[in-house]
Amino acid sequence: MAKMNINFSLPFVQKQTLAVGLDIGSHAVKVCEMHDSGDGLELISLGSALLPAGSVEDGELQDPEAVAEVIKSLVKNLNIKGKKVAISISGYSVIMKKVNLAVMTETELAEHIQTEAEQYIPFDIEEVYLDFQDLKTNSETEDRTDVMLVAAKKDVVDGYLDMLNIVGLKTVVVDVDAFALENSYEANYGSEGTILLADIGSSKMNINIISDGTSIFARDIMMGSRQLTEDIQARFGLSFDEAESLKLGSVAPEDKQEELEEIFGNICTQWIMEIKKAVDFYNSNYPDKPIEKMVLGGGGAKVKGLDQFFSEETGFPVELSAPFSHAIVDTEKIEPDYLGYISPEMAIAMGLATRIIPF
Repeated sequence: MAKMNINFSLPFVQKQTLAVGLDIGSHAVKVCEMHDSGDGLELISLGSALLPAGSVEDGELQDPEAVAEVIKSLVKNLNIKGKKVAISISGYSVIMKKVNLAVMTETELAEHIQTEAEQYIPFDIEEVYLDFQDLKTNSETEDRTDVMLVAAKKDVVDGYLDMLNIVGLKTVVVDVDAFALENSYEANYGSEGTILLADIGSSKMNINIISDGTSIFARDIMMGSRQLTEDIQARFGLSFDEAESLKLGSVAPEDKQEELEEIFGNICTQWIMEIKKAVDFYNSNYPDKPIEKMVLGGGGAKVKGLDQFFSEETGFPVELSAPFSHAIVDTEKIEPDYLGYISPEMAIAMGLATRIIPF
């Protein structure tokens, strides 16, 4: 198989053919297909399907055949015609590191990264794909610049490529979850301002602080909303679906309210601690550009009252992710209530669906 680099999210450019966004999580697969109509992004299709338990763990495929069957059925049911897809990865197999280097040309930087990467990456350099992006933080008086370096284990990436190839899909972009999240936000709202993006999935939380179009802090935290469901299951002896309904507030808690608040308090406090670490790091390094707001996405964002809790704990305005708020949507094909319900968990898939097919 030909070498395939990790690709960072690129600025959105109109009038290009876009890849189909495919977000493969540990709990579900999300698919999004967009089209550049010339008047803006048009949402063609979107949907999600649950994965068998344990088929994806910590960002790695554990049961490729099962995942392939889910993707195949989902793509067929949504009548998606495009075969070129953009995917993203996260977890322990991915390292994101910002390094400060002397200003170089693109060619010089590529050569330097290849020869010096071992000092930045805790993996055998022969076992990873490398990519980088010069953040161009240098100034007239400063001849050094920040460079975002990403390394992903080849066996993990190749596992996804092989699985999708079997399904009949060609992977043309491999991104990182945090940067797909950024791409989704900027496709809707532009690149001005300093925003904290947090996407809480089933088993992980992506945090990305962006300032005027530059990712300042990006990290994957291996904790997510499934822990809430499992704790509710264990405490009350419920099925997974019953616990999910309680978690999302779609059924009344009745006499379980006090115990639920205890569970939520314990787990959500862990999420807040990780977010505050990111905020503290940012504030200590960039005190002149305060964070303006937090955008909360992922399936965990649907937990009732979580946005208010995060706002109270951080002091920031918190809004739920709305990745299709500026998209053209045919409401006869895509039901508005369904779109509103699924939108918060579609940010990564949408960000991938804005990627230009590079070849």
